[in-house]
Amino acid sequence: MNIAGTWLNAPGTQEVFARLSAYQAYAVGGCVRNDLLGVPVHDVDIATSATPHQVIEACDGLKVVPTGIDHGTVTVIAAGIPHEITTFRRDVETDGRRATVAFGTDIAQDAARRDFTMNALYANAAGKVIDPLGGLPDLRARLVRFIGTPQARIQEDYLRILRFFRFTALYGDSLDAEGLAACAELSDGLSGLSRERIGHEMRKLLAAPDPAPAVAAMAQAGLLQRILPGADTRALAPLVHLETTPDWTVRLGALGGDPSGLRLSKAETKRLARLREAATSTQSPFALGYELGTMDGLHALTLRAALLEQPMVTDGLANGAAATFPVKPADLAPLTGPQLGAALATARARWLASRGTLDARALLNGLDTPKQ
Repeated sequence: MNIAGTWLNAPGTQEVFARLSAYQAYAVGGCVRNDLLGVPVHDVDIATSATPHQVIEACDGLKVVPTGIDHGTVTVIAAGIPHEITTFRRDVETDGRRATVAFGTDIAQDAARRDFTMNALYANAAGKVIDPLGGLPDLRARLVRFIGTPQARIQEDYLRILRFFRFTALYGDSLDAEGLAACAELSDGLSGLSRERIGHEMRKLLAAPDPAPAVAAMAQAGLLQRILPGADTRALAPLVHLETTPDWTVRLGALGGDPSGLRLSKAETKRLARLREAATSTQSPFALGYELGTMDGLHALTLRAALLEQPMVTDGLANGAAATFPVKPADLAPLTGPQLGAALATARARWLASRGTLDARALLNGLDTPKQ
């Protein structure tokens, strides 16, 4: 079997292969998998028998960045394209989070240390596919299957539990029963992972075209509650059906629960809370458009419809997003400080309740303010 993607035949990629022609060198992992599935290729990874220092020497004149040289990885930029080049490796010792590796020259050993069979596919510079572990049938069946014994692969790095569900959401047509059972059995290992790694993986999972089946399987296996206590999956599938612009934060809002275990940024935490608050409020589409803008207003209304199992109502959203509150602080002189703030809040609440139909005169007439 051969691949012939434009990414493989790009001049920069072919130059890197030419520079490594004295060694074994193969495109590997996601670029090969995605090409075979007809999915866009974004990153080019290359596995080679050359050591990092040999790669650096062979690529003299190109920009070389020692991104992970201690673990065998350098990034070579050719014709503007970054190529992450990693020496063939085998695991010497693992602790469930990271591995001590030894460099090698055997492609089969390199393949055996990877996570899933569909990620252990290689291709040479001419596009010929090399399949050391029989991953092609799994790829054709869209089956995300651990290499070797699922328990062994998971115990090497417990993040593979979450990767199993993410890759199934992205590339699988069904869940591998043996893999699912192993993930459930070894779920205690998630507690040893950093919140950053868990959060990064969950962002990717929730950004999949339709993460709902995989997330539901996580919940049924008792995994979701470990990383997102209090989560409820019932609104996620309706949200995916209703949404026009997928957004992982909104999908996290559909799940609810305590997101502290995901190490969100302050901005992400604030936005998530605001979307949940807006979705569960009684604010009109006009008010949400005014306060959140068109996009997040629409997200909040979509989330509301999914959570409450009701039809989408967006009438007035665009008008609210474009509206300008007609009362200015100067209109309320001589009020200052807390009194001014309270009067403005009252006027704004009346204006939003009217869906923007009341003008400044009507709003000011309804306020109990000192006469000038």
